[in-house]
Amino acid sequence: MCGIVAAAATDNVVPVLIEGLKKLEYRGYDSAGLAVLGAEGLERRRALGRVAELCARCEGLAASTGIAHTRWATHGAPAEHNAHPHISAGLAVVHNGIIENYEALKAELLAQGYQFSSETDTETIAHLIAASLKIQPDLAEAVRLTCQRLKGAYAIAVVAEAQPGRVVVAREGSPLLLGVGERGYYAASDTSALLQVTRQVIYLENGDLADLRPDSLVIRRIQGEAGEAVSRPVVLSQLSADAVELGQYRHYMQKEIFEQPEALANTLEMVGGAKSVQPGLFGAEAARLLDQADSVLILACGTSSHAGMVARYWIESIAGLPVTVEIASEYRYRESVPNPRQLVVAISQSGETADTQAALRHARDQGQPLTLAICNVAESAIVRESALRFITRAGPEIGVASTKAFTTQLAALFLLTLVLAKLRGRLSEADEAAHLQAMRHLPVAVQKVLALEPEIAAWARRFANKQHALFLGRGRHYPIALEGALKLKEISYIHAEAYPAGELKHGPLALVDREMPVIAVAPNDHLLEKLKSNLQEVRARGGELFVFADQGCQLPADDADGVHVLALPEHYGPLSPILHVVPLQLLSYHAALIKGTDVDKPRNLAKSVTVE
Repeated sequence: MCGIVAAAATDNVVPVLIEGLKKLEYRGYDSAGLAVLGAEGLERRRALGRVAELCARCEGLAASTGIAHTRWATHGAPAEHNAHPHISAGLAVVHNGIIENYEALKAELLAQGYQFSSETDTETIAHLIAASLKIQPDLAEAVRLTCQRLKGAYAIAVVAEAQPGRVVVAREGSPLLLGVGERGYYAASDTSALLQVTRQVIYLENGDLADLRPDSLVIRRIQGEAGEAVSRPVVLSQLSADAVELGQYRHYMQKEIFEQPEALANTLEMVGGAKSVQPGLFGAEAARLLDQADSVLILACGTSSHAGMVARYWIESIAGLPVTVEIASEYRYRESVPNPRQLVVAISQSGETADTQAALRHARDQGQPLTLAICNVAESAIVRESALRFITRAGPEIGVASTKAFTTQLAALFLLTLVLAKLRGRLSEADEAAHLQAMRHLPVAVQKVLALEPEIAAWARRFANKQHALFLGRGRHYPIALEGALKLKEISYIHAEAYPAGELKHGPLALVDREMPVIAVAPNDHLLEKLKSNLQEVRARGGELFVFADQGCQLPADDADGVHVLALPEHYGPLSPILHVVPLQLLSYHAALIKGTDVDKPRNLAKSVTVE
């Protein structure tokens, strides 16, 4: 969850550290801090809240070596004494992840006389390194010995007053990459923090430790004897600095909602002029591996799991394969029946989602080798660990509430559906051509939906003062109702739930009254008449209806009587979920604006869930 930036360079790195934290603030914003090795030795600055608070405390500070951190609280409440870096005997540590055995380690350190000033697991790492330095005076070796005792997921960066001009970093399970610059070497939790100094990056592997100095870089393995350096390739990042700037928009979420036509066009570029879909879209071995699959298991969390739920309807109806969608954090902890012919699809925006990554490994360890990653980050851990991959080209997504990542995941999953159907002889040439044409038209169709923003903003004003909301959908649009409810909860803090509309009489109808707005997704499909009956049940109980309907649904609006209907520009068949989620994103965004919440950084949440 947290963000790390580190630098060992020939010039002042404090501005680099601060700017890097600003780019990583979406990863955590309970507190921020840095430690540098300057003329006065080791200096630390920490502040509760946003990076701006830390910035005010760093005026006049200058140093050529330093580490910095923005925190999302796991162990220990948000408080300045829990903010990173943590210090012990002249060294400082920043840490992302969770140390599962920290309590036992802390008890050992307390017995040795070490004193703790925080409730964090990170301070344990600092004291352990200090203890290791008494045995092994080289900082890199002391960090390596310490890491061998840690259980859990971590990315760490360490500086020591006695060894200036040097930063030691290590990773196991949590993301960390290096930057190769003209004036030194850098490290960060993701590439966006380093674009200010370099686009040349090195992706560390789990179990790597790196020793950074202004003019040299050495990478070794944590486990085993201290040995020779290992080599990791230098990659030119495709991420641009402009892509992570806010531009003309008020919030990143708004920017990312309106970037969806472009994101979809980029993601589907490979089928733009194609007359057919090919397995090679998912990797060189895709034809052989996908042809072996007799079922599909989708592993994901949060918004990505909603994409997987939509895909279940697509794959089962079009490709004829049975599909199971599992919440990744639940799947790995229950007894399941492995099937070596089951295609395991891991969906993650960042490709570093801890639960999804662990679930993927669990499936693979159980003997399920047919793995596919659908991800927005080409160099991420989940992509590297999968046999096949599809990279969505949504670009960086900064807002915590996922928008363009979700719609591009849906586009990728529909392509997968068509490929699976074609391999099984279930996709006629006419249907394939029709589906491809619909996908090419998607960016234009989404742009038409975005033009409805003024009407949607007016709707938001009608129920932004409510405490609760109910979302309804049927069939493949039920997951879209779930996604709409999640967005409203995330950024407006209005309690929202979603149900299949047919379940109203089985409990949720008891909640409906004049104070409970009901938002319904109404595509013009075979379930429309049944949905209309469900909506009548709501009206009969005095509930106020907000209905997003396709053209031709013939749902009469009566604003005075509490029935509000907004017609989408067109009906879009199987791909309709991609269109219907966009107005729900806008509705949540404008409700949050009215309520005055922090849209991009909602309380208690962070963008990348890289810890359990």
